[in-house]
Amino acid sequence: PMSLILFLAVSGVVLALAYRWYGRLLARFLELDGTVRTPAHARRDGLDYEPARTSWLLPQHFSAIAAAGPIVGPILAATYFGWLPAWLWIIFGAIFIGGVHDMMTLVASVRHDAKSIAEVVRRYMNRRSYILFLAFIWISLVYVIIAFADVTAGTFVQKASVADAAAPGPAVATSSILYLGLAIAMGFCMRRFGLGEGKAQLIFLPLVMLAIIAGPHLPFDLGAVTGSARPQLLWDYLLLGYCFLAALSPVWLLMQPRGALGGYFLYVIVVVGVLGVIVGGLSGNVAIVAPAVSQADLFGFTGATPPLLPVLFITIACGACSGFHSIVASGTTSKQLDRETDARAVGYGGMLLESFLACLSLATVMILAKPTGRPDLTYADGVGIFMNQATFGLISVDVARQFGLLCFATFVFDTLDACTRLARYVMMELTGWTGRRGMIFATGLTLLLPALVVSLPPAVVGGQPLPVWRAFWNLFGTSNQLLAALALLGVTVWLHRRGRPVWITLGPTIFMLVMTLWSLLISVQTHLGRVRTGTAAAVHHVEFSVVVLLSAMAVWLVVEALLLARQRPPAAPLVPEPRAA
Repeated sequence: PMSLILFLAVSGVVLALAYRWYGRLLARFLELDGTVRTPAHARRDGLDYEPARTSWLLPQHFSAIAAAGPIVGPILAATYFGWLPAWLWIIFGAIFIGGVHDMMTLVASVRHDAKSIAEVVRRYMNRRSYILFLAFIWISLVYVIIAFADVTAGTFVQKASVADAAAPGPAVATSSILYLGLAIAMGFCMRRFGLGEGKAQLIFLPLVMLAIIAGPHLPFDLGAVTGSARPQLLWDYLLLGYCFLAALSPVWLLMQPRGALGGYFLYVIVVVGVLGVIVGGLSGNVAIVAPAVSQADLFGFTGATPPLLPVLFITIACGACSGFHSIVASGTTSKQLDRETDARAVGYGGMLLESFLACLSLATVMILAKPTGRPDLTYADGVGIFMNQATFGLISVDVARQFGLLCFATFVFDTLDACTRLARYVMMELTGWTGRRGMIFATGLTLLLPALVVSLPPAVVGGQPLPVWRAFWNLFGTSNQLLAALALLGVTVWLHRRGRPVWITLGPTIFMLVMTLWSLLISVQTHLGRVRTGTAAAVHHVEFSVVVLLSAMAVWLVVEALLLARQRPPAAPLVPEPRAA
């Protein structure tokens, strides 16, 4: 049987070889040029456009795309299907689909003045497709904000119990607030006092660790402070208010320093996991005990277990392939890329690094004979064991487990402000709004829908209210993967219309389209079943409406692309790509 050390070693070696070989092939295919002036320099404004070195941009990009995605998805998939199918999709999906998706969308955006991937669709398809694609992206981003705001709010009100007494919700809330405050202080010190990147990280990374340690000693219980019967809803509103302010702040003040801190925090988790596996594996204290393959059906449902196809490819998004990455790559990252050649390290390398993080998340399930039903607690249990082993027992499992749970909450929290800023970009592009007033209107309109949805009465399952994020999580995964398919479709059209080979992106496009549309059909069947049994709540009807809308928009875009594919590409490029001079 495979040992955990061999599992991680094979994962790391395969991903490293892929970066060296396939990443280099992609860079040559895209003809990356380090001498071309990127939009970060050409349009530098200190608000959105601000060049950043790879050592600064990679951790920011990594923390924006990673968050809780490569933790939740692999853990759920391994619980459903066993760790082997999940591992194969994480490794090969990242190399041949996710990495290609991220790098292609990043370069396409940089070549088009750092506009969103929808701009590529407008330029090489037609305005109708452009409007459809922008609307699809905006709806998907609103969905991300709903899911992540509510899951974070739920974490903040989580009660201490026998299972998670070390880190109740109020402790997580305190650590998260301190973390954001430190990020702002770091950005201010760098801007105001000229503090260098290295010194800033040396000062503020230890302070973030202190913030995590301080959380349980200074818990902030919003329910007790306000006397509210629904503290989670209050946290929802506060988080959405934070998103409003963060999306309008300069990137140097919050986004860049927060991203750097969060990215290096993820690096710490990677190092701790690897050391824990090596020390624990050599001592015989850590071993694989979970089944490699479960008894799940390939196509149908067996009890509570979903079908392997297509659900595996929807459950694991971040870590293998995620549509959200295309919005980050063509939204915030492309506006900060210092040189075109950095796209290989940031776009492709960032995806492979996230894939390795997903493998570590998978390892937390593999060492537990009976993982909990909640991904955050399963992850915290695994991280606790790894950190205990990595420190040769100096840090107890309980303390290390608290660290893992607080890390999880922080990763989720990181995504919110980046996502709102991206939605603001898309809304302004869609409406043509400009200036400060346009920014405010676009941000407010984006956050209005999440505020309304979290206010809906919760669905009730088994006599217990179901949190909004749980009700929306399946569609969140499916719409995210469908966005990846459409982003790949957009870059495929870009390549075709410029007379370039499309084999690198066409296969991944078809694969992701088939899996996501198949999953949406299953969602429709599930909702019709709820309607027949009278168990459909308001949130379910909202979910079903979004399923139908996104499916129709996706099919429409595919038809538009197929009609264009019948046209022969021009003998010469349409017009020069609008690279900055």
